[in-house]
Amino acid sequence: MYKTWLKIGIPVALLLLLIVYGFWPRAILVNTASVKKADMTVTIEAEGKTRVIDRYVITAPVPGVACRQDMNVGDPVSQDQVLYQLDPLQSVVLDPRSRATAEANVKVAHSALKAAQQKAVAAKADAEYAAAELQRIEKLVSAGHATRDLLDKARAAARSSAAAQRSADFAVDVARYELDAARTALEYSAAKQQTNNHEHVPIRSPIDGRILRIHHKCEGVVMTGTPLIDVGDTRQLEVEIDVLSEDAVRITPEMLVLFNRWGGNNALEGRVRTVEPVGFTKISALGVEEQRVLVIADFTSPYETWARLGDGYRVDASFILWEGNQVLQVPTSALFRMDGQWMVFVIDAGKAKPVPVKLGERSGLIAQILDGLQEGQQVITHPDDRIREGIRVRARD
Repeated sequence: MYKTWLKIGIPVALLLLLIVYGFWPRAILVNTASVKKADMTVTIEAEGKTRVIDRYVITAPVPGVACRQDMNVGDPVSQDQVLYQLDPLQSVVLDPRSRATAEANVKVAHSALKAAQQKAVAAKADAEYAAAELQRIEKLVSAGHATRDLLDKARAAARSSAAAQRSADFAVDVARYELDAARTALEYSAAKQQTNNHEHVPIRSPIDGRILRIHHKCEGVVMTGTPLIDVGDTRQLEVEIDVLSEDAVRITPEMLVLFNRWGGNNALEGRVRTVEPVGFTKISALGVEEQRVLVIADFTSPYETWARLGDGYRVDASFILWEGNQVLQVPTSALFRMDGQWMVFVIDAGKAKPVPVKLGERSGLIAQILDGLQEGQQVITHPDDRIREGIRVRARD
């Protein structure tokens, strides 16, 4: 009987032990982090690009033909150096109707000149007669054979005849010039090779610097105000960074900013010069409309450290909002809200224990702890719904 119960009891006991073991609550594997003291920096990260502070866009002052340029972007230029020569615009090509009209205008002008010359001959004759008549009447008045009234009339007629002669001579000059103009309109045509020396308009550089852009490299006609070339001093650079408007209100002038990922091994330092008071809408990579604001910063690092930077180079900017030494901190992934306050789960004797904490500064993945935790404690990061007070937990290796 004893042996029979023994054979039955042992398997039953083992089965019960297995069932109890299977339903016994096991410790949940969790990710943990240590509460530690370390230096902490609160920053705003944004992308920016460099730009020349004073950029000069040189335009054509008058219409003309711009010559072909052998200069390239990046070439140095000096102040008052001639960058472009503007030649006069070429004459239009005369079609058959225009040429016939121009030839007729030449004939008309030639005839007008002859008519003006004949009028000048007649005016000269009248002036000579009036002068001779004046001399005769003056002799008669001296001898007492003519009155003073007759003498005054003779003098007026002489002056009028002399003025008419001068006017006729001027009319001859006008007709001659009109003939020259008509001949010029017929002679100067784009179809004929022009050998005359024309005036050239030199366009000079206003500063010592480098060529940033060439708008018009080949020879061609340009109108007044057409951009030709951009020049600037690449030793005078600034950085424009567009940030979210909600971050822009936290940035102030003279704030320290660090420039990373610009191509060098060390970060460059700068200072915020101004935060523009006007925002603009920009579509993010996810297709979301964002209100952005431009922040302008200057380099404070020596020029030799960033001499290879040029206009339009990309940089990553970090605005330093707050810095602290040996700050008690935890990962922000360990924080959660409960009953209107921040909490963390602390591992106490292998069990999870919720602890309220008071936060200070926050920077991305790190949060400052002002009260509630001590250095060296283990907190659970990324707690899920299975984690609650008193449950057994075990840290992953």
